Amino acid sequence: MKKHLFVGLVIVFLMSACSASRKTTSSRIEKGQASYYADKFIGRKTASGERYQAGKMTAAHRSLPFGTVVKVKNLRNGKTVKVRINDRGPFVRGRIIDVSKKAARQLDMIRSGVVPVEVRY
Repeated sequence: MKKHLFVGLVIVFLMSACSASRKTTSSRIEKGQASYYADKFIGRKTASGERYQAGKMTAAHRSLPFGTVVKVKNLRNGKTVKVRINDRGPFVRGRIIDVSKKAARQLDMIRSGVVPVEVRY
């Protein structure tokens, strides 16, 4: 009887150890409007100290830590991009992210300028 109890405890221990090693990823989602940087900001310093480059996949967010990579989905057409947060903003009501021009092209939002998006991080 003691042997069976011991084997059972070992199995439970091993199973719990295996499940504890799994990494769970929880993501947060924000929905709102996205805009993109005007060309006049090219070369200007961002809040992180980097210079804005229109050809990089970067973005501004009000509160996420610099260096955070987020997935932005254009809710009008389903296109998505991954951008790295390196600036603060946007500071326009209803807007949750400003993306670089390269990201805006990939999201197909150049013509409209502002689109509804989902930001996942």
